[in-house]
Amino acid sequence: MTAEAIYAEGLVKRFGETTALAGVDLSVPTGSVLGLLGPNGAGKTTAVRILSTLIAPDAGRARVAGHDVVRDAHRVRQVIGLTGQYASVDEKLTGLENLFLIGRLLGKSRADARSRARSLLTRFRLDDAATRATKTYSGGMRRRLDLAASLVGQPRILYLDEPTTGLDPRARLELWALIRELVDSGTTVLLTTQYLDEADALADDIAVIDHGRVIASGSPEALKARVGSRTLVVRPENPAHLDAVAAVVTELAGAAPEVEGGRVSAAAVGTDVLPAVVRRLDRDGIAVSELVLRGASLDDVFLALTGQPTVPTETDDEP
Repeated sequence: MTAEAIYAEGLVKRFGETTALAGVDLSVPTGSVLGLLGPNGAGKTTAVRILSTLIAPDAGRARVAGHDVVRDAHRVRQVIGLTGQYASVDEKLTGLENLFLIGRLLGKSRADARSRARSLLTRFRLDDAATRATKTYSGGMRRRLDLAASLVGQPRILYLDEPTTGLDPRARLELWALIRELVDSGTTVLLTTQYLDEADALADDIAVIDHGRVIASGSPEALKARVGSRTLVVRPENPAHLDAVAAVVTELAGAAPEVEGGRVSAAAVGTDVLPAVVRRLDRDGIAVSELVLRGASLDDVFLALTGQPTVPTETDDEP
């Protein structure tokens, strides 16, 4: 097995006058998770569609499990699974029938297809709903079934294109746990997402893509260190003390604070500002309900690199 499960160099894709990819390079080691981040229209889904052989690049090259995505497209399809932004299961069929059908389409015998379907339904905690029509499933159940469907062929490499869009927090956490189990068993994952906490929780490395180019890459910790900012946040118990707290923070942090939502926040250099603020507020008799000095988050990284905050939507990035 190649050390690089996914490798792309100089990928270019145009749709008319729109350039979706302008020379994308990617490298994903076997058994790891690469988070592909970017605002709407950045080119994330276009990259996934090329790597899954659904469309061909106009320039550049890519290999998946050592196979060229253009010349050896049929071999690539034998080793990958894809879960798109929207559930692709048939609502009129039961969960068991959906997975059985995919197994048969992949060439499995009736017995093997049924066995694989039941195994996946159990693994994804859907066995109790196996004989129910998929249209009766909740959003979280449908996404779990959709992920199970992408695993019927036991792929070595899995593409997850914004897999938790529209899910409630509990369903998202359940899907995260399932993805971690897949990675622990050796599956390589390419994850596109606009949820920064999702990338932080799941990805070994991150590539930030904007206007069709990779503008930064590295581990979540390395990207946070690149921004390097710290933020001091103070929330007084008594809102009447906001002005006094703002004055203390201005003096000790050496930066003009932002006062919003009952909190005072300001950029801070060094870690000694936190105990200094604690001592001053204690001396002045100001009680606080929140006091924290936090490092840069992936939201800070995203904003610094792309110039815009993350606003998750269900918009595909292709014209």
